Amino acid sequence: MQGEVQLVARSQVPLEQTWNRESVFADDAAWEQAYQQASAQATALGAYAGRLAEGPAVLVECMEASMALQQMMNRLWIYASIAQSVDAADSAANAMYGRIGALIGQVMAAVAFIEPELIAIGSAQLNAWAAQSPAVAVYAHSFDDLFRRQAHVRSAEVEELLGLMADPFTQVDSTYEMLTTAEIPFAPAQSTAGETRTVAQSAIDDLLRSPDRELRRTAWQHYADGYLSVRETLASNYAVAIRRAATLARARRYPSALEASLHENNIPPAVVHSLLSTFQKNLPTWHRYWAVRRKALRLSTLYPYDIWAPITQAEPDVSYEQAVEWIATGLRPLGEDYVEALRRGCLEQRWVDRAANLGKRQGAFSSGTKGTHPFIMMSWSDSLKSMSTLAHELGHSLHSYMTWQKQPFVYSGYSLFVAEVASNFNQAMTRAHLLATHTDPAFQIAVIEEAMDNFHRYFFIMPTLARFEMEMHERIERGEGLTAVEMNARMLALYSEGYGAELDPDGERTGITWAQFPHLYSNFYVYQYATGISAAHALSEAILAGEPGAAERYRTFLSLGSSVYPLDALRQAGVDMTGPQAVEQTFAVLARYVDRLEALVG
Repeated sequence: MQGEVQLVARSQVPLEQTWNRESVFADDAAWEQAYQQASAQATALGAYAGRLAEGPAVLVECMEASMALQQMMNRLWIYASIAQSVDAADSAANAMYGRIGALIGQVMAAVAFIEPELIAIGSAQLNAWAAQSPAVAVYAHSFDDLFRRQAHVRSAEVEELLGLMADPFTQVDSTYEMLTTAEIPFAPAQSTAGETRTVAQSAIDDLLRSPDRELRRTAWQHYADGYLSVRETLASNYAVAIRRAATLARARRYPSALEASLHENNIPPAVVHSLLSTFQKNLPTWHRYWAVRRKALRLSTLYPYDIWAPITQAEPDVSYEQAVEWIATGLRPLGEDYVEALRRGCLEQRWVDRAANLGKRQGAFSSGTKGTHPFIMMSWSDSLKSMSTLAHELGHSLHSYMTWQKQPFVYSGYSLFVAEVASNFNQAMTRAHLLATHTDPAFQIAVIEEAMDNFHRYFFIMPTLARFEMEMHERIERGEGLTAVEMNARMLALYSEGYGAELDPDGERTGITWAQFPHLYSNFYVYQYATGISAAHALSEAILAGEPGAAERYRTFLSLGSSVYPLDALRQAGVDMTGPQAVEQTFAVLARYVDRLEALVG
């Protein structure tokens, strides 16, 4: 059947389907040598402590040494983390990955003196040095950002302690990971024909996309039941994660974890509140989609396990090479250099680890640092879904690639707030190309189903989780406790509001879905998926409409990295995320997909 993946041992995977690991370090021995060097450099960095006020020359030496150390730490982490992700049985990679946490804590402690000393020097003196020295001027925006955060930077001793606490503070995340991937019992699913299928993290997505409704039902219910069986532990663990966020916010003198999280990227709380209120106002668009889906599937009642059911039975087979060509063609408005970099990365330089092999983790991600390729990990199947995943991750990777071409290491990263713009933009452009060039109704339905799958995750689930997350944090910060019963009840109520009358949520099984998303362990992370898809569609609509300068502005945005604040970067691209306009515009795109699907299915 199209989309099924035969798993092989990692050792059997052809080289061309694997990531170019040797371009990061030649082998594990080279990694070990670099690890020891990084540890020594972290210790040596202490020689600059107390000296930054001596003048711009010492300051630049220290900053360059710090940046070089952090870049090397990134390379070490990438080599180990991707290796572990593609093969959980790789004991050497597991051992290396286990050592990275300690190094990160060591490096964070080693650089902890820098920000307090810069604050002591003062912005006036730093600005004067920047005017005199181009090498200091490179850091001007980072200095501006530091003084914006000045009230929340503690003494060198406190900063060192917070750095050292980074590793043990991750234990709550590790507990969640271990519980949900290794210890929750899932009963097997059963097909209409009586065949049993294993329910596991790596299998649940495929099971929910089965045309066999009984298989979908039992898979979804047994998956939820597994989480319900440990609901109190999951609730307790998440409450600890929220208290961790609240404690760190207080340690840095923020009034709440929300403001601490948003202040990091200079995002006003009004952005989140505007998103969520606009989302809630537009829920009737989702109600319309559930009605169309129910009728297309010829069901009297829609259940959550029907959300991913295929409407068309004629989804096309899409080879990896064909997908690369479609994505490249769809993104041609961004210029031939963008397209050629994409093709080289996918077809020659081995950016993409695409094999589906035993021991490979589920999902997909883009990972890299300035000086490496922007790698992609995914498991390829010959499907539009895989094509969409590749387009999405290439958005991240080309965003990184173009940033690294233009920015020094200090600005070579970027926040999730802008990251999810580039990924969703690539998907929007690719879909537009496919819908414009393929007139077959079954093909168009398949493309729209893929689009709705993506919208459902980013523009329905994520803002719903954001509403839940905000309420749970507020309860903890008011001194209230959290129980699994209360959390499940609130999650069920939020989903029921989004489902409307067309979909039966199946009670507590929808209530426990908050526990199925590790994203909630990163504070106020999930709302950015919804702002990202909104900005992406606002920008892609301008380019598709042929608006003068729109493509050039977007390319500039891709090269800014963190050299400007996220909202300012998006304004330069042509979208203002402080108001509701982009979210409203994206709901209009969603409504057009619903209209088109309704017309296609009759």
